[in-house]
Amino acid sequence: MRSYSALFRTREFTPLFLATALRSAASTIGGLALATLTYRATGSPLLSALSMFGPQLAQVVGATTLLSASDRLPPRATLTGIALAFAVGTAAMATPGLPIGVVFALLFALGLIASLGAGVGWGLLNEILEKDGYLLGRSVFNMSNGLMQITGFATGGVMVATLSPRTTLLTSATLYLAGALVTRLGLTRRPPRLSGRPSIAQTWRTNAQLWSARPRRLTYLGLWIPNGMVVGVESLYVSYDADSAGTLFACAALGMLIGDVTIGRFVPPRLRRQLAVPLLLLLAVPNLLFALNPGVWTAALTVCVASAGYGASLVQQERLMSLTPPELSGHALGLHSAGMLTTQGVSAALAGTLAQLASPGAAMALMAAGSVCVTVGLVWAGRREGRGRGGSGGALSSPAERSRSGT
Repeated sequence: MRSYSALFRTREFTPLFLATALRSAASTIGGLALATLTYRATGSPLLSALSMFGPQLAQVVGATTLLSASDRLPPRATLTGIALAFAVGTAAMATPGLPIGVVFALLFALGLIASLGAGVGWGLLNEILEKDGYLLGRSVFNMSNGLMQITGFATGGVMVATLSPRTTLLTSATLYLAGALVTRLGLTRRPPRLSGRPSIAQTWRTNAQLWSARPRRLTYLGLWIPNGMVVGVESLYVSYDADSAGTLFACAALGMLIGDVTIGRFVPPRLRRQLAVPLLLLLAVPNLLFALNPGVWTAALTVCVASAGYGASLVQQERLMSLTPPELSGHALGLHSAGMLTTQGVSAALAGTLAQLASPGAAMALMAAGSVCVTVGLVWAGRREGRGRGGSGGALSSPAERSRSGT
């Protein structure tokens, strides 16, 4: 499957795509509104960053308790229920005078629910598409996410400035509700991929199985940490320049879109396998410029160029699927998403703390430097493994090189 038209001719791909796009737009608009509302109320870069990315810290709880349900629940009903929960929770956060503690409690609950949704949704995508169509399909979802972020941050910035953060939050809740409707009406009823009841014990057993193979383990770390630390950079856009945060987020989304289109559609598989490390370095290195506190347009160009490096995740996800039994695809992708979002939440908290102690620009540069160091460390670990096995593979090597060593 090598064309976008073939994807959209696949039954259920279009409704899943539309529902996911609506949720992405809702998340983008709502996140910017809530971060702005929190910063205005508290003046704290840390709380502002946590209000936008902190819910992802709940993913670690979901990853250790809920993920066994990813392959054991009916996808349509589960995804519809999750979208409805986000609609209700987002509307509740728009309540005037709501204490900040209650806001963060709601965010934690929604983050916990989201940890289940990723495994169900991406597992369903893997089920809908033929095996050779997953990367192209995932790239289309990433492209849509980039477009929704560009549109959402631009629209959200205008709405926050001309209306109010609370009105913007209610708009976000409406989009979540629309996503629930598309999911319920557009997807067909499918049985769970695995039988049996989900449980915490089963979640731990499957997590241990996925984590036990070193190639998969290194792939997970490559998906989680370099990406997460750069999201820590992004979490400080509001405190770096509150008036231009929407512009910075939109430019970052544009760069991500460019990277995903290029990697998913135009780079041949043989070359794509070699690009994980260069793309991860591209993701981090330009952000070192924030140490010099550049003006808004220099900063916008910087984040646009850097964010093209997010295309590395497509290469790494393709590798992860090559290392994972098909019946565990939902759980494996849910663990990827939960771990990635948890790392992003931790990174946002760390970046906010550094910004409180120093300045937003200095904190952003430090987080970017940390991402570079982690990428270099993973390359070293992978090469060491390759030497130990008498080969040239590694943590960031191609799926073909690693497909026989992790299952």
